[in-house]
Amino acid sequence: MNAPAIFRDDAHINWHRTKVDPVAMRALIKRSDWQGLRQTLGHLGLFTLTGTLAFLAFSQIRTSNWYWSVPLLLLALFAHGTVGNFTGGTACHELSHKTPFKSPRLNALFLHIFAFLSYWDHIWFEPSHIKHHEVTVHRDYDGEVVLPAKFTFQDWKFWLGLFAWNPQNTWTIYKNWFQKARGLLPDDWSRHVMPASNVALQRQHRRWARFLLLAHLALAVSFIATGNWILVFIVNLGSHYCAWLGYLTGTPQHYGMSYNVPDHRLCCRTYTSRGLPAFLYWNMQYHIEHHMFPLVPFFNLPKLHELVKHDMPPAPHGLRETWKQMLEIHRRTKTEPDFCYAPPLPSVPGEFTDNKQLRREAGSTV
Repeated sequence: MNAPAIFRDDAHINWHRTKVDPVAMRALIKRSDWQGLRQTLGHLGLFTLTGTLAFLAFSQIRTSNWYWSVPLLLLALFAHGTVGNFTGGTACHELSHKTPFKSPRLNALFLHIFAFLSYWDHIWFEPSHIKHHEVTVHRDYDGEVVLPAKFTFQDWKFWLGLFAWNPQNTWTIYKNWFQKARGLLPDDWSRHVMPASNVALQRQHRRWARFLLLAHLALAVSFIATGNWILVFIVNLGSHYCAWLGYLTGTPQHYGMSYNVPDHRLCCRTYTSRGLPAFLYWNMQYHIEHHMFPLVPFFNLPKLHELVKHDMPPAPHGLRETWKQMLEIHRRTKTEPDFCYAPPLPSVPGEFTDNKQLRREAGSTV
């Protein structure tokens, strides 16, 4: 049995931060109920639309038309799963920062809606992610993202989860939630950010786990009892399959970058994209900017990018160019296991902020 990982809390890191005019920054950090509603209702609306299309396609299946109605259902479920995959770590990530809405109640409401739909553990994620912002990919301090990260394209179950449904992934999700409902935490990092000494937080965590499981069970039973079992795949499992676009957009965040460095330009990756991927990804492609200035809401990250790009490394445009860079890193690590990509940095004077300040900003406590 492996010894438990020990994470430290004594970090002293002076992070590089690009200089931004204070007046401009005050405008950028303003939250907006309108922008928050436009994003959350748009995301949920798209999830509802694809789910409705899948339900209607299923209702059209007959023995006489299966050759076109079944492929139509599979296509609708592919679209639905693609959208549903972003209801978890993407939507809940930004809502956990409490920056999308001016109204805390609206922010909390939509956080619970998205977390319920996606089985996202928002109670664990908030302290974990605040710590991740404070000590980003510093070993012995950050257990949320550990570098160097690796991936493989040789496992058929990996491809099954990307473009279809891997039941084993779903089983793992339920197994973890059953453990949490019993008050058991699955790993050393979870036990570090949610210590046994924090009785109130652990009680809240157990209650959410039990509510999540019981509510989903009640929905599934009602769907099956009424003959609408397809709704189990549309509602209960709508975030469990076709993760391909979520994987393509999210994996670049830190992959192949340096660890134990006090500069987000070296440990995070920004790339630019537009259209549906940027909408579903809540603009997290601007990942350096998000880590450097976590108080800036997602809808202002493109504006922030324009203000600070003179002090940023070159950003690849689009997923194709981004993954071209990543696959080259992947190839190099096969022969150079310790290789880290170090982009060229501009010679622009910056300023510094300590990790405690970043912790406060990531938790929206300033």
